[in-house]
Amino acid sequence: MISRLAGALVRAVLVILLIATPSLLLPGVTSDVTQIVALVSIFAAALTIFEYASTYPGLVEFRDAPPFNRLRFASLFLTVFLISLVVRGEADTSTLTQMAARVGTGIGEVIDFPYSPVRQIVLLTSGNTSFEHIERVRTAAGISYVVSMFSVLVFYYFIRVRDWPTRSGPFNVWINLPTFDPTTGGDVVTRLERDARVNVGLGFLLPFLLPAVLKATESIFGSVSLDNPQTMIWILASWAFLPASLFMRGLAMGRIAELVERKRRSHARAAKRLQPA
Repeated sequence: MISRLAGALVRAVLVILLIATPSLLLPGVTSDVTQIVALVSIFAAALTIFEYASTYPGLVEFRDAPPFNRLRFASLFLTVFLISLVVRGEADTSTLTQMAARVGTGIGEVIDFPYSPVRQIVLLTSGNTSFEHIERVRTAAGISYVVSMFSVLVFYYFIRVRDWPTRSGPFNVWINLPTFDPTTGGDVVTRLERDARVNVGLGFLLPFLLPAVLKATESIFGSVSLDNPQTMIWILASWAFLPASLFMRGLAMGRIAELVERKRRSHARAAKRLQPA
């Protein structure tokens, strides 16, 4: 119980650090923004403690199947941190901010081609936007997309090479899939494979669809402003993080379906061997 509570507290501190990173790195943060960040941080930390200190299932999937959630958190934190460094470098240049800006600019220019996800994000900027702001958005979008795709590749490595999740012990469906009821809705393997395909498809399409949807609904809800640095950081980080999370969830569900089917075949072979000749 003590170790579980300590782990929950460490995770809560890391969540607070993630939410506060833009405010800590960007210059000229107002007191109103600081208060909002503090309120959101407290709420997120409390939710994290309640989730990870409990032995019962909650809202977080794959809670006891590392490194699924660790990779997702690391991906989001790295994205927010790097974009914050790029924005900070515009007012306070240092070796670290220059390196982040150069790498991000190179990535953005490479993957900013017609119909690419980064190009769709760049098209969200208004026609009277300055060249410097467009470059900032392109750089931030490139960083977000590459980091999210790298996290997906790392998770795929853990599945195929490190045999996730069996190396962490028995997989508890009740704890790790709290919203999935294996007793209803037909065959478990079929449902898991269907969910896997849906999540992988959404993870692939959302980076293209989200900017297009936002652009198409400008006349109804207004245009999305990326002028404010903190708004830009969180919008672009979420734009890349959400599809990557869905993609990883699809890979995870497919892996669980594979394990269930493998267990069924082993039980069937064992039962066949036990049958009298």
